[in-house]
Amino acid sequence: MSNRNWFYAAEGQQKGPLPEAQLRDLTARGMVRADTLVWTEGMSGWQKAGEIPGLIPGSAAPPAFPQAGGPPQVAASGAYSGRALSADFPIWGLFGRSLLLVIGQILVIPAPWTATGLYRWIIPHIRGPGRPNLGFTGQPLDIWYVFIVLGLLTYAGAANSSIVQLISVVLQAFLGWMIIRWIASHLSSNGQPLPMSFNGSPVTYVGWYLLLAISAITIIGWAWVMTAWMRWICRNIEGTSREVIFNASGLDVLWRTIVFVIGCGLLIPIPWVLRWYGNWFVSQFALVERGAAQ
Repeated sequence: MSNRNWFYAAEGQQKGPLPEAQLRDLTARGMVRADTLVWTEGMSGWQKAGEIPGLIPGSAAPPAFPQAGGPPQVAASGAYSGRALSADFPIWGLFGRSLLLVIGQILVIPAPWTATGLYRWIIPHIRGPGRPNLGFTGQPLDIWYVFIVLGLLTYAGAANSSIVQLISVVLQAFLGWMIIRWIASHLSSNGQPLPMSFNGSPVTYVGWYLLLAISAITIIGWAWVMTAWMRWICRNIEGTSREVIFNASGLDVLWRTIVFVIGCGLLIPIPWVLRWYGNWFVSQFALVERGAAQ
């Protein structure tokens, strides 16, 4: 019997670690089914239990996975796939909390609570290799003023002044930088804080934000700017033994975002395209050994 520890996904949460014997007992009782996502050290990402030989009764013996810390796999495109993150957001949960976020921004005062509530709901639904039971410990009043100002800035477009609108865009970018720093410093795994931080320069962050806005003029160029921006953000996440990378190409971002926008424009498909896009976007982030993606 293998002495591996396993994690599995149930009710939108990560469960585990469990000894393999206990996981097999759950499969025998039907609590872990063939379509249940599972993960153990050495796997490149979460997989359905039915795809793991020997895990579901009646299949062959399970394979021997490599030990953690091995070299990341290289994708066919040449990009390092590493150990990818994954997510399986419930459709109505994601839609409802996203809608509350928008309402909170419009009403301004509830913004700190609706935004924090969204982060505290989303992050536990993200699965990271070697980071079981991800969580977010931030509180609404940590940086309440950031969300209040962001809410007020939603009305800046009504000002008939290009200077006011430019100031609004720059301020939004700076506040976005503050939110990323706050989120990175309040992540946890199994209830323990992760020693992570985002150390990117606020000036550079604002520069990327403005470049993204300007690149919209090219109709499609913004997708490549977005991809480069995500990679810059990843390079400035520190405090972990592994490096965070972003694998998507500009073309990947472009066509999926177009589908997402069209779906939102049709209104009815919004919950489904929101989940589809969110799951895909999370899966483009991966963990690799530092220096492997150079």
